[in-house]
Amino acid sequence: MEPPPNVPPVVNGFDENAVEAALRIREAVGGTVTVISLGASFVMDVVKKPLSMGCDELVLLQDEAFGGLDAFGTVEALVAGIEKIGAYDLILCGRQASDYDQATVPLGIAERLGLPCVTIAQGVQVQDGTVVVDRAVPEGHETFEVPLPSLVTVSNELGQPRYPTLRGIMAAARKQPLVWTAADVGLSPDSLAPRVETLELFQPPQNKECAFIEGESDEEKGRLLALRLREDKLI
Repeated sequence: MEPPPNVPPVVNGFDENAVEAALRIREAVGGTVTVISLGASFVMDVVKKPLSMGCDELVLLQDEAFGGLDAFGTVEALVAGIEKIGAYDLILCGRQASDYDQATVPLGIAERLGLPCVTIAQGVQVQDGTVVVDRAVPEGHETFEVPLPSLVTVSNELGQPRYPTLRGIMAAARKQPLVWTAADVGLSPDSLAPRVETLELFQPPQNKECAFIEGESDEEKGRLLALRLREDKLI
């Protein structure tokens, strides 16, 4: 889908939580953090934010063929990029897109790569070849321990992502991302053909009417309110 007009682009909020989780893991056990992003075009000052937060590398899958992908095509492109990057221990994704809230792409990546997947993480720790995930649930949290490599989706319950420092912003300005096209990652237009077509996207109309129920006493008002609700088939 085309971005809405007159709306400045930003990094997906849940993806910033995933970046924060990755940086905390690197601080605890070492390693490197590589960020991968997909699109037909990028605003470089925006897409470099993970670098200014402290990530090591940024890979941009940039091609006109990546414009308007559905979830299936997005999964195919990201999996191809991940496989081209090479060895990895842990893939961290935002729990869902901040705009359409579909949350299907991370699950598709895990399925295509044959990885165990834990969703909606509020805490992520790597230890002894496993990842320990505190998963947010309505009643509190669940704790899972799964072997590496694996995929985890990170939620905002993790906490506020760190702000880029001035030093980080200056370092990000000097660092150039890797840019790969569809051909670079071995994808053809046929492999990215949409399987889902959005026919219409709209907000349902909302008609609000306010009626005042009058009566000589509270009991009468209550009785008249009940009659009105029954007439409108609400009770």
